[in-house]
Amino acid sequence: MPDVTPADFARVELLLRDVDGVLTDGRIVYTDGGEEIKAFHVRDGSGLKSWRQSGKRVAILSGRTSHAVNRRANELGIDIVIQGASEKLDAFRRILSDTGLKAEAVCAVGDDLPDLPVLLESGLAVAVADAVPELKAVAHYVTPSPGGRGAVREAIEWLMRGQATWDAAVSGSRAQEFPSG
Repeated sequence: MPDVTPADFARVELLLRDVDGVLTDGRIVYTDGGEEIKAFHVRDGSGLKSWRQSGKRVAILSGRTSHAVNRRANELGIDIVIQGASEKLDAFRRILSDTGLKAEAVCAVGDDLPDLPVLLESGLAVAVADAVPELKAVAHYVTPSPGGRGAVREAIEWLMRGQATWDAAVSGSRAQEFPSG
């Protein structure tokens, strides 16, 4: 794995994630009516909330299109959602242009070969535990958990620890759960 410096962590302002195989376990399930069903892990949502509360941004970049993704993004307050991107690198560059960010300000999380060009161009690259070997080979971090099982939350903890913001997030969560007085 490539080395990561404190400056590399400090530059990251945007967490960019794939959906199938990252936020989900990668399976595609259809109802008898033809509707696609996706399952999202609650810990990923909790981690994304902590990331956003630390003043950072989140984006979704998926090669597929699903109403469930839009719903989950709305629930989590994610406003940058690109679906149906057959060329993820082009879509990634549009995100950079639209946000005014440089590639080194992005940490990308992926699982499969369509994510590889984005991970290579991003400042930090994360592969989920069950990612293809090509992604693991270029990743700065490989999550202990597979996609759809809390891997995004693990990536966020790694980033926030690197940015020295994790302890404050944990303290804030404790204060909300157990208010003093």
